[in-house]
Amino acid sequence: MSDRKTLHAAFAAKVDAVLAALEAEGVLPAGVSRANVTVEPPRDASHGDLATNAAMVLAKQAATNPRALAERIVEHLGRDAQIESAGIAGPGFINMRLADSAWRREIGAIAGLGSDYGRSAIGAGQRVNIEYVSANPTGPMHMGHCRGAVVGDALAALLEFAGHEVVREYYVNDAGGQVDVLARSAHLRYREALGEDIGAIPEGLYPGDYLKPVGEALAAEFGDAYRDRPESDWLPLFRERAVAEMMALIRADLALLGIHHDVFASEAELQRAGKPEAAEAWLREHDLVYDGLLEAPKGKTPEDWEPVELPLFRSTRFGDDQDRPIRKSDGSWTYFGADLAYHMQKAEGADALIDIWGADHAGTVKRIKAAVAALSEGAGGRTIPFDVKLVQMVQLLRGGEPVKMSKRAGTFVTLADVVREVGKDVVRFTMLTRKPEAQMDFDFAKVVEASKDNPVFYVQYAHARISSTLRKGAAEGVVPAPDALDRLGGEELALVKQAAQFPRVVEAAAQAREPHRIAFFLYDLAAAFHAYWNLGNDDPAKRFIVAHDSELTAARLFLAAQIGQVIRNGLALLGVEAVEEM
Repeated sequence: MSDRKTLHAAFAAKVDAVLAALEAEGVLPAGVSRANVTVEPPRDASHGDLATNAAMVLAKQAATNPRALAERIVEHLGRDAQIESAGIAGPGFINMRLADSAWRREIGAIAGLGSDYGRSAIGAGQRVNIEYVSANPTGPMHMGHCRGAVVGDALAALLEFAGHEVVREYYVNDAGGQVDVLARSAHLRYREALGEDIGAIPEGLYPGDYLKPVGEALAAEFGDAYRDRPESDWLPLFRERAVAEMMALIRADLALLGIHHDVFASEAELQRAGKPEAAEAWLREHDLVYDGLLEAPKGKTPEDWEPVELPLFRSTRFGDDQDRPIRKSDGSWTYFGADLAYHMQKAEGADALIDIWGADHAGTVKRIKAAVAALSEGAGGRTIPFDVKLVQMVQLLRGGEPVKMSKRAGTFVTLADVVREVGKDVVRFTMLTRKPEAQMDFDFAKVVEASKDNPVFYVQYAHARISSTLRKGAAEGVVPAPDALDRLGGEELALVKQAAQFPRVVEAAAQAREPHRIAFFLYDLAAAFHAYWNLGNDDPAKRFIVAHDSELTAARLFLAAQIGQVIRNGLALLGVEAVEEM
């Protein structure tokens, strides 16, 4: 294809050209909006290859009934050699069955576009900030963080592929009480490194062995200078050093998964820069923060509740059930107050915001959405699309039994240990085999199982089979070639029809912010490939390499190569390698 336009885009353009022709003929009024016209596969494949709602959408503006308009559209479509048939269903839907030549052209489109097949421009360069992981810097990554990390990273890749400019951001919560606990835990390990018997780790401190190297580094640098000094002398220093070491550990853990962020935004720096105060002033200026009495928490009685005047954000104006304090009674920032300032900072450099959170944060979604809506209102109506994706926890199993916790980590199974045991690709693909809001079991035995029931294996095996077939063809002196694609029949072209869904799936997944749709698509494509492969087990004439027929072999190898290309493109969005052999 000279223009390398994918099939669905090409036929959407054909339908649009028909509508333009009907407008020129006076059947449709001039300038009528076609924004709601769709061209997509019908729900029931037996109805055809593509369907359009054009007549249903435009009939009213054309002052006619949908079936009458559909007849005029079908009349034009019938003149196209790439459309084998076009018919009207129900009140005015139009179903089209494409000529085989259209699907053969699509094989060429895949070959021509290569790694860009499926790439879209629907993002139009919109700058999207995706914040994901953002685990507290108090220890190594554990499997509780893994799913959100993979979902966020795959979503970032998907949106870039769909034409967005993406900023991958990690919010470092280094200003709360948990980092003071980290500093005290590091001080304990520092004393241990100096030779002191610290005994059992006291309740309330972090017990993991991962802090031993931090204590040893502090002892090597400072000797015993801070062994017996008051906490106020060493707490800020130990907090800074411990957070830096933990973030280095977290970066290394994420790198094992192939995850790298563009921005690490520090809560402590945000506060030192006065961003929460600036946000409060801005919100007051726009009548979005006022001083008022906080309502009693649910379950409290008037006798044990003392009303305190606090600065309250008008979140009820945006659908929240009560206005929320941005400061505590001691003047320090609430978590919400700091988070509001942080989102204001992110919004300054983005057209849209996406947060990937654990499902345990569901209770704060409404108020932070209210805050971002307020930013839109206060900025003179500038709309800042904001989406929060909630990700459920993952239950770790081994042969159906819950996995015991890691002694080294103290309370959890480390992400690094899991990746080293089963591999990055297995972890990443598995995390995307269910919708993120659904519960997930990660069974060490099942995720490495070589069976159809294991999606990771099933997709990887399809690509490995294709690679193996291409190598075998080359060994026999046959290379993929498009010269005889007309010899491909319905069973081979069914594979093309499946692969040709990829550009549509990419756009739909990007618009819905759902990268798991790519994993689902890949499984279906792999299933179609394996089904065709199995035909050759019973009938040698249906194998990719056909004895004594190099022309047909070259055409089928060309087809196989393009199916492999689509699998590679999809796996790349998931951050998963397309293996050559298994």
